[in-house]
Amino acid sequence: MDILTVLPSNFGYAIFTYLYSWIMLGYLAVKVGGARKKFDVKYPTMYSDKHQVFNCIQRAHQNTLEVYAQWLVFQTIAALVYPLSASVLGAIWVTSRFSYAWGYYTGDPSKRMYGAYGYIGYFGVIFLSISVALQLLGVF
Repeated sequence: MDILTVLPSNFGYAIFTYLYSWIMLGYLAVKVGGARKKFDVKYPTMYSDKHQVFNCIQRAHQNTLEVYAQWLVFQTIAALVYPLSASVLGAIWVTSRFSYAWGYYTGDPSKRMYGAYGYIGYFGVIFLSISVALQLLGVF
């Protein structure tokens, strides 16, 4: 069985969304690495007792990692049936993680809420995943 005949024709958009998320995660990781050097926070220390800005940079990355696995699952389920919609929602979520991080990087944790629009994408793919589940169960 050829994977190209099994996946929806627009699933390529979902793949580009995954690649975009990979770029976002790499960016956040590089920012933490740079902050470690700038604020002299040695491994394996996760947080600094002296540098609030470092902690904010670290949290922006860590919080994204805390929800990334769940997002990947829902993104994939949604994209199997609704590839274009899931890709748009996924791109919204990924883009919001940049906004979230840039707000957090200011050192004022309340500014992380600049990325709150990402809930549209996050809950959107959850909603689409529920729709897929209900279709598979024959509910509609």
